[in-house]
Amino acid sequence: MTGQAFVALVTCFRDDEMIDLEATRRQVRRQVESGNNIMCAGTNGDFSALTFEEKVQLTEAVVDEVGGAAKVIVNAGMPATFETLKLAREFDRIGVDGIAVITPFFIQATQDGLIRHFSTVADGVKTPVYLYDIPARTQNHIEPETAAKLASHGNIAGIKDSGGAQETLEAYLGVGREVPGFAVYSGPDHLVHWALRNGAAGCISGLGNVMPKVLAAIIRAFNDGDEAEAARQQEIFGNFRKDLYGLGYPPALVKRALFLMDPSVGASRQPALLPDPAQDEKIRSILEAYSLSA
Repeated sequence: MTGQAFVALVTCFRDDEMIDLEATRRQVRRQVESGNNIMCAGTNGDFSALTFEEKVQLTEAVVDEVGGAAKVIVNAGMPATFETLKLAREFDRIGVDGIAVITPFFIQATQDGLIRHFSTVADGVKTPVYLYDIPARTQNHIEPETAAKLASHGNIAGIKDSGGAQETLEAYLGVGREVPGFAVYSGPDHLVHWALRNGAAGCISGLGNVMPKVLAAIIRAFNDGDEAEAARQQEIFGNFRKDLYGLGYPPALVKRALFLMDPSVGASRQPALLPDPAQDEKIRSILEAYSLSA
């Protein structure tokens, strides 16, 4: 199996907190040139701070910039099935390669409720749908047994696991082995190589915003059968993850590290944490240690 890397692309903002589409397009080009695919409007893309119309506008710009040179997945997940389906149909119209649907947040869902939620969206679009599990942020978790039931739906193509637990990822990979065509994408950046070796279709990475070439190198080495090089690149990626994420909330740190490399990405919308000069110095030291610059 040939592995693929998707980067959960940051959304760039101007000082007035409006989306900066041109700066976002530059980030798209940077990733495509490095050899990575794109996931937009995800957790690292500040999706929960974007309006319905902005998500549509953002996706149109990303798809246009990619121009078929890479694959594009976009997250349509919202708390209610109604709005999720409305968004998914817009993305279906635009023409993306996949529609990710994050588990509902704020609304506590049963496993039956999740089956109805994902099935309704998958029934309503032609584009393949990918389940997106990140229970630490949504408080709703797709149990492996639920994923197995959903995997039999003709338009549910796989799952992105961002739970962080290797045991859950192993269970999803088991579903993938049992259901041909059900692709499992690893979210945790320290498990990219491990996931590939255990049958994952690839990864969807937030850290790849800052280290796109190292991420692409893990995938390339694995696909070439060079396990030693894949392991070496994974060690670099994992060490950087440990150093950076040791400072606080991962998506905020990814965006801030990228900002220190390229201020055009802007800050996140409020009420995200304001820049901390002391933390910025720590981030700069980590970036310098890994020879990262704009």
